[in-house]
Amino acid sequence: MSPTPQGVTVVLGSQWGDEGKGKLVDILAAEADVCARCAGGNNAGHTIVVKNDKGEKVSYAFNLLPSGLINPTVQAFIGSGVVVHVPSLFNELDTLERKGLKVADRLFVSDRAHLVLGFHQIVDGLKEIELGGSSIGTTKKGIGPAYSSKASRSGLRVHHLYDPSFPAKFRKLVEGRFKRYGHFEFDTEGEIEMLQAFAERLRPHIVDGPTWLHNKIAAGKRILVEGANALMLDIDYGTYPFVTSSSTTIGGVCTGLGIPPFAIKRAVGVVKAYTTRVGGGPFPTEQLNDVGTTLQEVGAEYGTVTGRRRRCGWLDLVVCKYSTLINGYTSINLTKLDVLDGFEEIKIATAYKVDGVEIDGFPADLDRLAQVEVVYKTLPGWKTDITNIGKFEDLPQNCKDYVKFIEDFLGVKIQYIGTGPARESTITVF
Repeated sequence: MSPTPQGVTVVLGSQWGDEGKGKLVDILAAEADVCARCAGGNNAGHTIVVKNDKGEKVSYAFNLLPSGLINPTVQAFIGSGVVVHVPSLFNELDTLERKGLKVADRLFVSDRAHLVLGFHQIVDGLKEIELGGSSIGTTKKGIGPAYSSKASRSGLRVHHLYDPSFPAKFRKLVEGRFKRYGHFEFDTEGEIEMLQAFAERLRPHIVDGPTWLHNKIAAGKRILVEGANALMLDIDYGTYPFVTSSSTTIGGVCTGLGIPPFAIKRAVGVVKAYTTRVGGGPFPTEQLNDVGTTLQEVGAEYGTVTGRRRRCGWLDLVVCKYSTLINGYTSINLTKLDVLDGFEEIKIATAYKVDGVEIDGFPADLDRLAQVEVVYKTLPGWKTDITNIGKFEDLPQNCKDYVKFIEDFLGVKIQYIGTGPARESTITVF
């Protein structure tokens, strides 16, 4: 396994999320000192499958906490760009510890991170109802409303929990939401009391985020950044408005952690061997047919956070090229390649046409995107079980050709190939 270099290594989703980032983070965390989250909240979902001391497979679901915590020597850092729902943080922490993963003394949270509050979650649902048929399809975890509070400069941050004026500021925020949405049911005083109780439990984990992380970098520690969501869900570069509320790009790593670009030594883009997305929004290569159903069932495409069935389609290299352009991946992790084992032939999207003319880039206008004709390249399948293959050269030739086609199209080498859900089901090419 290629060691994680000193400095910062970033793992980013290149499509609409759910690419399997957590598995690579789990692998790379074995060589890391710190695993950090830079954006998003507990709307992220990473599932890690490992064997315990008895040789039994154990599944761990991570939402807010960095999944690198699986490594018992890694410290976890929640950066300033993350929004934190404190009750969910401790619920997740307690669940992991009940499964035998001791994490509490290895968790550090930036004092600048914004809080997701109970009324944010209620408002999230109310906003979806307002949108009606145009709903975004959020996880209703309050992430968007928390970032809205942040952007409007009315949000509360972790350090505010210890400010004597916290209750008054909290009440003022709630009153503002009542004026906007009507008087919905919410126990303001109960929420304040709960958060103040959690504040004492949170206190030992709080650090001056930028200073803490820069001290680690200066000491030569290996930092692994776990991206949440993916490029096509980015607030600026995704399929707006069917996006998340934060920056999911390489730029979001810098702003979310407070580090300069030159601190980043490599950026691994995670590409699922086909394409999925959850919630609303456009999806040019979606297959509403037997192909889509097969990908759903064989790939177990159900959301870690919501349990929703994911929409499925062929690999879209227009999306991946656009993603590579923005994030500048130094290598690719191609995941879930084994899901394609049963197909006679496999299609890959290589271009979009509008009115018969091939277009450059990825359209910003969703109405224009809805008009595109997808250009496909059809490759022969390999009809072979690859789940127990450990070396690239041992893969079937048609499978290697599929990998090579992706590599050549994107102009980026594929470093890791996922051939199953377990940690050991990964081929390291270089």
